[in-house]
Amino acid sequence: MSERGTTVAGRRTLVVGNWKMNTSQEEAHALAAQIAAAASDVPHVEVVLCPPFPWLVGVRQTLAGSTVALGAQHMHFQEHGAFTGEVSPRMLAGLCRYVLLGQYERRIHFQETDWLVARKMAAATQFGPQPILCVGDTIDQREDGSTAAIVARQIESALEGLAPLQELVVAYDPAWTTIGRAMPPPADFAGQICAHIRDVVSELMPQLPAASVRVIYGGPVTPANAASTAAQPSVDGLLAGSASLRAESFLQIVQACEQVSATRPAG
Repeated sequence: MSERGTTVAGRRTLVVGNWKMNTSQEEAHALAAQIAAAASDVPHVEVVLCPPFPWLVGVRQTLAGSTVALGAQHMHFQEHGAFTGEVSPRMLAGLCRYVLLGQYERRIHFQETDWLVARKMAAATQFGPQPILCVGDTIDQREDGSTAAIVARQIESALEGLAPLQELVVAYDPAWTTIGRAMPPPADFAGQICAHIRDVVSELMPQLPAASVRVIYGGPVTPANAASTAAQPSVDGLLAGSASLRAESFLQIVQACEQVSATRPAG
């Protein structure tokens, strides 16, 4: 990794836009084009877009020649087989740079267990693309103080038995982000949980250099809270949902992270 584009301890800031089940084909191309055109002037930030599966190939073509990377929203753990409607890691390996695994909506609405997420992690590390492991708590777990234990359990399950890694991205992606009952926490809460995640990973994989582990925050991310959250020393970037569906708001988040990262000393 070059000195240009690094942050604390050499970790380059990562900003991911997860479009979920949104956008038409035309909207996806227009959104990707706007972001790609404006995201070229952010040397300290790596930008990733995760559109719906039908738009992956087209968005990849739109992003060609830009600095914006492509990501998938999930995948199956099998290399191939009779799994109607699923997409394998080998299919994504030559198409996407990243894939989200364990995102809270997959865990809740599609009953993806820690065991299943671990199988997907193993497949992604074998075939590619680079996984972004999402871990998080529910509102009840947050309120009863078990967040740290829940997050540690999910990480331990996902990393157990993996072959040696060259890099790792973990997103704290709590399930209470879209629940009206949960107020967005202060920025230092995100920093505390991301620091805890880093400690857990360090214990499980002491051979993995700190500069190779990026921990990002996927809670309620908006242009209003992006800078304060990204400024937390343990936060290496942001995972945005609804805010990534509008080029203006997503680019404001990217620029906020760029400004924070540009002032951080390189490791």
